[in-house]
Amino acid sequence: MGKPTMVLLHGVGLDHTVWEPAAELLADRYTLITPDLPGHGARTPAADGTTLADLSEGVVDELPPNSHLVGFSLGALVAQYLALHHPGLVATLTSVSSVCSRTDSERAAVLARLNAARADFGASTAASITRWYEGTDVGDEWVRRTREILAANDIASFLNCYRVFATADRELAPALGAITVPALAVTGSDDPGSTPEMTHRLASVLPDCHEVIIPDARHMLPIERPRELVDSITTFIGEHAHV
Repeated sequence: MGKPTMVLLHGVGLDHTVWEPAAELLADRYTLITPDLPGHGARTPAADGTTLADLSEGVVDELPPNSHLVGFSLGALVAQYLALHHPGLVATLTSVSSVCSRTDSERAAVLARLNAARADFGASTAASITRWYEGTDVGDEWVRRTREILAANDIASFLNCYRVFATADRELAPALGAITVPALAVTGSDDPGSTPEMTHRLASVLPDCHEVIIPDARHMLPIERPRELVDSITTFIGEHAHV
């Protein structure tokens, strides 16, 4: 029997390369698929009016049945959409650093970041790097690479995708209870945007969901804490998957 398939979906404004530290730890056990989401990486820029469905349906053709689906940040919302609308593709669902049912104040904060990016994209990129990495032990090389990935975005495309990230949890929330595959929700204890409280919300609404809070970690778990993230995912799959 061949290795099971794991699909790794990246966050907004990033690309598949952010999974490299985790992928190195997973490659011996899984066949990995790491697509760029529409509007990201080498893909065509995302058009005005892009929706979560557009981003999600744009990767469906790359997913074989019964994949272990792992989404980070925006990628977590895409993974949740796929589990709802293409359940045959999903053996397990892991949401990494995922938002869920933002409160009014949480939504106001993310919309403020969207407006800041619209007003001054360069300053917004710098603020993201600070929010994600300041005070962490992430090396200079990954800080530089992340900054370059963000800076390479088509700005209009980034704003269209960020709007999805800022708003799509509202459309997903009423439907999440229909996801019945084994699920994991994991975030960093110090993530100010995809907070532990949001992970609690997600775990409480998904019918078969386990949660993990990684201590002393921020948002960019695939880069900041790849070993702890991979251990959480593989332990979960080993205990709860049926494929």
